[in-house]
Order: sequence, then C-alpha cells, then structure tokens
Amino acid sequence: MPRKPPEDLDERLIGYVTSNPRGIGVDELLRRLNGDVSRRTLQRRLSALVKFGRLISGGSGPSTIYLLPKRGALEEEYVPLSPSGAEVRQLVRRPQSERTPVSYNREFLDQYRPNESRYLTAETIAHLTRIGATADLERPAGTYARHILDRLLVDLSWASSRLEGNTYSLLDTQRLIQFGEAAEGKDAIETQMILNHKAAIEFMVDQSDELAFDRQTVLNLHALLSDNLLLDSAASGRLRRIAVGIHHSVYHPLELSPLIEEYFQQVINTGAAIKNPFEQAFFAMVHLPYLQPFEDVNKRVSRLAANIPFIRENFSPLAFIDVPERAYVEGLLGVYELNRIELLRDVFVWAYEQSAKRYVAVRQSLGEPDKFRLKFRNELTDVVGNIVRGGLAPTVEAVTKVARERVPAEQLDDFVRMTINDLENLHEGNFARFKLRPSEFHAWREMQKRSERS
Repeated sequence: MPRKPPEDLDERLIGYVTSNPRGIGVDELLRRLNGDVSRRTLQRRLSALVKFGRLISGGSGPSTIYLLPKRGALEEEYVPLSPSGAEVRQLVRRPQSERTPVSYNREFLDQYRPNESRYLTAETIAHLTRIGATADLERPAGTYARHILDRLLVDLSWASSRLEGNTYSLLDTQRLIQFGEAAEGKDAIETQMILNHKAAIEFMVDQSDELAFDRQTVLNLHALLSDNLLLDSAASGRLRRIAVGIHHSVYHPLELSPLIEEYFQQVINTGAAIKNPFEQAFFAMVHLPYLQPFEDVNKRVSRLAANIPFIRENFSPLAFIDVPERAYVEGLLGVYELNRIELLRDVFVWAYEQSAKRYVAVRQSLGEPDKFRLKFRNELTDVVGNIVRGGLAPTVEAVTKVARERVPAEQLDDFVRMTINDLENLHEGNFARFKLRPSEFHAWREMQKRSERS
C-alpha cells in the first residue's frame, strides 16, 4: 500500500521554502523530509502548491527550484470575470479553515430540468453559436472534427493534460503524437496521459456517427483516458467503489457505491436530454467532476465529454488552449463547495471563444477538403495500414486486392490511385495519420529500399 503523506506536509514545504529565499529543489526537500514521502508524491504536492499560488517555480527539469511568490504575484493571468464569477473566486480563496465542509448535494442535480433550467443565458448561447458555427453544420456528424483532426489531437491532448499539471510543451506533444517520440526527461505518466488523450479523441471522432452523451461513451472515455494510470487497472471504465478526496477543498464526494451508480445514471439521463450543444457541454463540465464517479481522471473525462456535442454537430471544438489553470480549478471549487457555476461558466465561455478563433484560422489554412478523401477516410487508413504492416509494395495489384472488399467497384480505380499516391509520399513526418507505429513504418520503409536496390 502507498504510504500516506504527513497531514502537515504542505506547511512543512512552505516552511522549508521560506527558510531558503533563493529557492530550494526537490532533492533537498526530499532530504529534509527524511523519507516521509516519495519523490512522486512530493512533486505532486509541489505542483498543487504552485497551482494554488502558494509557491512559484523556476527553472525546468532537474534544476527546478521553488520559491515564495512575490507580493502581487497572486494576481496572475486570469479570465475576464462577471461580478458573480468574481464573488465565487473571492469565496473559494478564503483559507480552507474558513470554508464550511460540505458533501454531495443531490438537490443541485435534481433541480436541473433539461431544456427548462439554464446554466447559460440565451444571450451567451446565441454568442457561442455564432462564433462556433462552421460550414459543416449540415454535413454528417464529425465532418468538421475530421477536417482539423491533426491539429485537434495535439491541441486538446496538450491543453487538457496541462490542466492536470503535465509539463509537456505543445511542441513536445506534437512530436509525441505525430512521430511517437517521447520527450526527454519527462515522467512516463506524463507521456501516457497525452497518448491516452489522443486515443480518446480519436475514439470520439471515429465513432461520431453514433456519438452521444450516454453511459457507454462516458465509461469508454474514462477507460481510454485512465489506461495504465490507475493502481487498479480494473477500475478503468468502471464506476468507483472506494472513497476519494479533493485536495485543498472542503468538499467530500459520495462514498457509497449504490448512490454513485444511481446519481451517475441521473447525470447521464439529464445531460442526454439537453438539446442545446453548449448547454449540454457545460452541464458535463459541471456535473461529472462534481459527482466524481471514477477513482481518478474525472476532470479529464468531463473535458472530453464536453466536446461530444461539438464533434457530433460540427461546431468548433473546445480545446482549452491557454485556459489559466488556477481559474479552472477555482471554478470547480465553486461548484464543489458552493454549488455555484458562475466562475466555471466564465472560464467555459472564455475558453470557447479562444478555441473558436483558433479553429477559424486553422480551417482557413487547410483549404477546402477533398470530398472523395473525406468520404473514404477510414478505408484509406485501413488499406494503407494493411499494405505497410504486410510489407507489401505500393502497386496497383496489391492495393486493389486489399481495397476491393472495402470500396464500391465503381469508385475503386480512383481510390487505388489516391492510395498509391499516399503510399509513395509516406514519410516519417506523416505516417501517424494512418495510425501506424514508428516501428511499422520504418520496417516497411527499409523493405522498400531493399527491394529498390535488388
């Protein structure tokens, strides 16, 4: 069993940093703690103290040091706040000893009536609809997400992971997703977290024809996002059977499994009944973390679940790029401790505005997509994958044989030409878009070179 950290760990860390005004590193802190915590636990608590503004960090990697924040440093970058959002922020920033301990409040969920209750005002929904609408609104589900998939995989994987304290840079994330290259000096957990996001996003886009805010989808999102990250691997995709806590909060989630099951189904049923995509997305961001239905990874599930209606209905996705971590965490604290959504709503609206602007520019830079390629996107991925993994040459005969059962006869010739062109232009910078592993691509490439020399 993992050892339990000392209850006064945070205060001890603050004390050590205070006595070292020029900064102190992890190794020295471990020495002073004399084996009371593991390195991983220490790093997580330090990240939490930075997140909540009690410490700041300097440097990077092994040379990272921790210092006390300077006067005025708590006024860090934040999202624009409504008066009620600013009030929530003030309330959740009170010392923890001054905040009243609370448990899960079912009335908060019960009082929400789909399509009658409203977390987002009509004006806000009209604004988000206007900036998030795309030219693909009338096209099959997932069309827009497929157009921008390469960019979305990197953006959302990086931004959502960053909100969990992941230290991968955007460029590191791009190299990992596109080339399978893990960044040097990073914890394996960070690499796994990003790869899990990639798998979960691909799952939503690949299943967009049947994508819905339902039990099956949410459970599978958790299974993908938590893969290889939980102590109990059987807990992936399963509602929790143990008690959980929220660091630096006076909120105590439910502990009884039967109630978690009951309330989870109510969250699913209520969310599924919401017709407006923006209201449904924000409902997911509020009620999935509030219930804490899983042992861990609840916030990540909620962020991807918030994108279900956007992918399904071809609106701009919500990538969480540039969202200040502290604003997001404090917005959730407002939900947890006060059942007030105003601060999290301010974060949601600002984040969607930034995402919509980003993807307008991305979409324009990509130009008009090839409709034939779009129609046969999945078949193209399958056929290229079969050719490469099978060590086959990119010939008309080989491609035709593999594609014949996947593509209608009247469109087979055009499909074969397109596939051969892609195979001839396959290189280390683009093989990931066909879901190929680096080892598969390089083995095939070497085989083609040997064939050309003989």
